Amino acid sequence: MNMRYLAFLAIILIAGAAFAAPKLKKINLTKEISIKLPKDFTPMSDDDIAREYPATTKPLAVYTSPDGNIDFSLTQKRTTFRERDLTMLREFYKANLVETFTNIDFIRQEVTAIDGKQFIVFEFVSNLADTRGASNLKPVQKYSIIMYTITGNQLQIYTLHIPFQLKNQWQDTAREIMGSVNIKK
Repeated sequence: MNMRYLAFLAIILIAGAAFAAPKLKKINLTKEISIKLPKDFTPMSDDDIAREYPATTKPLAVYTSPDGNIDFSLTQKRTTFRERDLTMLREFYKANLVETFTNIDFIRQEVTAIDGKQFIVFEFVSNLADTRGASNLKPVQKYSIIMYTITGNQLQIYTLHIPFQLKNQWQDTAREIMGSVNIKK
């Protein structure tokens, strides 16, 4: 065999290993809720959560990739709606997403069952531009899956945000992660 051929094979093997789907492991987010996340994801510190998620409702759980580029979070809020209201609520949450981002391109927007439980699922690519005026920062472009469900009187919001440039290599894994949500009945 010639050296050029061997070098080419080595490059293909290394590239294949670099883009291999991450191995997932089951994580208990609460006593009732579990999900499968990449083995190398770690819980975000309270200080990082406060900085990255400056909302009135602190997420129940936030996990991040080793480089901090990919985040998964679960937030829970009280609601008077019931699981049967999810189809009606889908349009409300869609309008909220459209309002939040400068530009949004939906890949999926549906109410679907995951492990026997109904979820609103939005899968999309978004741009968020800095609209403060004097800024010339490039818009932040992300690939995301956001899911909503209602258990008892609690609205649960599951989010997974990935930099857009990683979308193609992460899309199948992202769908597997979000499809692994398990809520004990």
